[in-house]
Amino acid sequence: MKSAVETLSPTRVRLTVEVPFEELRTSLDTAYREIAKQVTIPGFRKGRIPPQIIDQRVGREFVLEQAVNEALPQLYVSALQENDVEPLGQPEVDVTNFADGADLTFTAEVDVRPDVTLPEYKGIEVGVADAEVTDEEVEQQLTSLRERFGSLSTVERAAEDGDFLTIDLAASKDGQPIEDAQATGLSYKIGSGSMLEGLDDAVRGKSAGESETFVSQLASGEYAGQDVDVTVVVDSVKVQELPELDDEFAQMASEFDTLDELRADVRERLVRQKRLQQAQEARDNVLEKLLDQVDVPVPEGAVTDEIQARREAIGHQLQHMGATEAQYLQSEGQTEEEFVADLDRRSREALMTQFVLDKVADTEELNVSEPELTQALLQRAQQAGVSPDEYIQQVVQNNYVPTLVREVRRGKALGFLVEQAVVTDASGNRVELSRLQADGTYAPEGSEEAEGTESAPAEESTEAAETEQGEGEKSES
Repeated sequence: MKSAVETLSPTRVRLTVEVPFEELRTSLDTAYREIAKQVTIPGFRKGRIPPQIIDQRVGREFVLEQAVNEALPQLYVSALQENDVEPLGQPEVDVTNFADGADLTFTAEVDVRPDVTLPEYKGIEVGVADAEVTDEEVEQQLTSLRERFGSLSTVERAAEDGDFLTIDLAASKDGQPIEDAQATGLSYKIGSGSMLEGLDDAVRGKSAGESETFVSQLASGEYAGQDVDVTVVVDSVKVQELPELDDEFAQMASEFDTLDELRADVRERLVRQKRLQQAQEARDNVLEKLLDQVDVPVPEGAVTDEIQARREAIGHQLQHMGATEAQYLQSEGQTEEEFVADLDRRSREALMTQFVLDKVADTEELNVSEPELTQALLQRAQQAGVSPDEYIQQVVQNNYVPTLVREVRRGKALGFLVEQAVVTDASGNRVELSRLQADGTYAPEGSEEAEGTESAPAEESTEAAETEQGEGEKSES
């Protein structure tokens, strides 16, 4: 077999392949055996029909066509390997010359990864928010903790902000009740905004036994995104009584003996949380700044596949919620053109991110170790809510291991970029991320943990930074 590659564009190539007829003998024999199993010819048992009889009854041309179809996939793969071409998506194959006894010639056009030229990516300068925790934030956390241990008491008065209500809801459209929008005995806190828009105004000032009808929009179902009439009945009004904020409360609500110890622990938890938020912000900003400095052509075929994959994923989610795409667009205030344009932008960003991080990983010779792959499998199993064994079985059956390895490798590349970046907070202080651990604490300087620790959020899957790029892997061959 002879093959050559021609560059059609920075993201597309054409392979030209010539195969001597003798190299098709194995595929030709396979075609005869398969046809012999499928046809019925009087005087011959299935599977025992001689080739010359098949030529007479079925036709030599049909056999040759079957042989070529059987041989093309492996011939294509061999040509890719011979020319060191890494494809994206499925090829467009055209058989340009073939006849009985003659050489087979075919071409295959396919999208490929662009050759990315990286700017200087070490020492990228980005800013992040301060990690300072205010006294007000600490007190808000303590208030939330007190609310968890609070008790509700019924009051005989009109409802006010912060009160807890027991309510019944009934929605209708043009006077007809909506079956899946009726509920009784719901608990609702006025001011939380956790249910329907307009509910707070409808119940505020109402006493037990009173009702109000207002116009709102449902989040799901047949009438999602449409104006409907909602009637709310207030069954009861309750106020929450909070425990005193003292040492006794600290002992009841935590493992600490004093309120000061509890308050210090709350502050430390908030600090750790803000450190992780800083790392996430640095991760996003570093990637955004790098992408702004590099010109990455994106294969249009891969973009099309990515858009389709994302649209199907959204469709599955909406179907699970009992809504349609039209209802979703109406609720979001988007036209279909705007929706598709947004998908196109996100898809291009995701593919650009893949190409850039792959190039960084190649340049820095980053590899994925077995423990790193195992850790990624465990994390994804937990996210999927299945056992590790079940998830691993699914990964193997769907041949997802190479995709997962690429995801982990990109995560390491992004972690490397963040570690090499110059990160400062809003106050101008240098933010140290190389020792940051997954729980928001810092590994001691000089420790083994510090030497091998990358910013925890930066080592995670790059889905968020790539704008839900996980679906993009479906476009890779």
